[in-house]
Amino acid sequence: MRLLHTSDWHLGRSFHRVDMLGAQAAFVAHLVTTAREHAVDAVVVSGDVYDRAVPPLAAVELFDDALHRLADLGVPTVMISGNHDSARRLGVGAGLIGRAGIHLRTEPSACGTPVVLADAFGDVALYGLPYLEPALVKGEFEVTKAGHESVLAAAMERVRADLATRPPGTRSVVLAHAFVTGGEASDSERDITVGGVAAVPAGVFDGVDYVALGHLHGCQTLTERVRYSGSPLPYSFSEAHHRKTMWLVDLDAGGSVTAERLDCPVPRALARLRGTLDDLLADPALTPHEEAWVEATLTDAVRPADPMARLTGRFPHTLSLVFDPERAPDGPEVSYATRLAGRSDQEIAEDFVAHVRGAGPDAREQGVLRDAFDAVRVDDTEREVAR
Repeated sequence: MRLLHTSDWHLGRSFHRVDMLGAQAAFVAHLVTTAREHAVDAVVVSGDVYDRAVPPLAAVELFDDALHRLADLGVPTVMISGNHDSARRLGVGAGLIGRAGIHLRTEPSACGTPVVLADAFGDVALYGLPYLEPALVKGEFEVTKAGHESVLAAAMERVRADLATRPPGTRSVVLAHAFVTGGEASDSERDITVGGVAAVPAGVFDGVDYVALGHLHGCQTLTERVRYSGSPLPYSFSEAHHRKTMWLVDLDAGGSVTAERLDCPVPRALARLRGTLDDLLADPALTPHEEAWVEATLTDAVRPADPMARLTGRFPHTLSLVFDPERAPDGPEVSYATRLAGRSDQEIAEDFVAHVRGAGPDAREQGVLRDAFDAVRVDDTEREVAR
C-alpha cells in the first residue's frame, strides 16, 4: 500500500507580514497532483490543518476545496487534529464527510477505531491519534498522571488491543501529533510542555508498521518506521535550512517500509544574513539571496541610519531586521531579548525569583511554578476552543 504522508499545513498562517494563502493553495494543488501521479492508495495528514482554533474564512474555504479535490480523486484520506486545531470544529460533519472517503479523526475516544483499507495483500488499519492535551484527556484514558507519555501510551494500548483482534498479517499505521524524543524543533511550533516535559520516547509507538508524525516542522526520520513529514511551507526563519517535502511511503506485504521524500513547491527561498550593514550591501557572495525572503541581523556597534530602506534596495524581500551589536557577551549593553533567547518561561521565572530574593526556587517551588504554567496553557487552550 502506498501512502502520502503530510502534516502541519497551518492554513491561515502568514509568514511575518506575507500572506501565505496563495502558497498554501499551490501546495494543495500540488498534493492532489502528486497523489494522482504517484497512484497513492491513501493520504495521511497528521494534524495542524489550521493555524488556530477559529481559522479565517479564506482558510476554511481552502480546506473545503482540498476535501473536494481529494474526494473527486477517489483517494481515501485520513486526517487528525493537531494542537493548533479545534478538534471539535475540525470534526464537524466527520460522519458525513467519511462517506466521501475523507476520514477525520478528532475524538480521543476513537483512538482504537481504525480506518481499514485493503490492497492485494490484505488489510491495512490506520489509527488516528489526534493531539492529546494531557490535562483534558486524562479522564478518558484513566491515567493518574497527566503527561504526554502517559496519555499516548494509553492510546497506543487501545491501538494494540484492537490490532490483536484483526486477521493475522493486518498491517498498521498510526497518525499522531506529538513531540517525540530525537526530533529537532524550530521556532514556529507552539510549546506543548507539560510538567516540564514536552517529548515522548519513540518506543511508545512500538508494535505498528508505520508512524506518521506531525507537530515538528522539519522533515525527519527518527527510525525507519517513525517519521515526521514536516510542514509543507516555512513559517519561521529557523526553517531556512529545511527542505520542504512529503513522504511517499510504501508498505509491502509483510509491513516493511520504504520511503521517498517528494519536494513541495516553496514560493521563495529563505536567507538569514548576518554582518554590518555595509558588508551586507557590498558582499558579492550574497547575490544569490537577493530574491529570497531575508532576515538580516546587523552587528554594527552603532545602529546605522535607515537600515531597512537601505537593505531593501539590495534585498527587496527583507522581512525581519535584528540588531545584535558585537559586544562582550556579559556586558551591560547586551539586550534583554538576547539574554532571554532560548530560555523557557519556567527558566525565566526561576531567574526572576533568584534575582529578587538572592536564591533560586527549591524543588517544591519549581513544581509550583511548573503547575502554574501548565494551568495557564491549558486554560488558554480551553478558551481558544470555546470561542
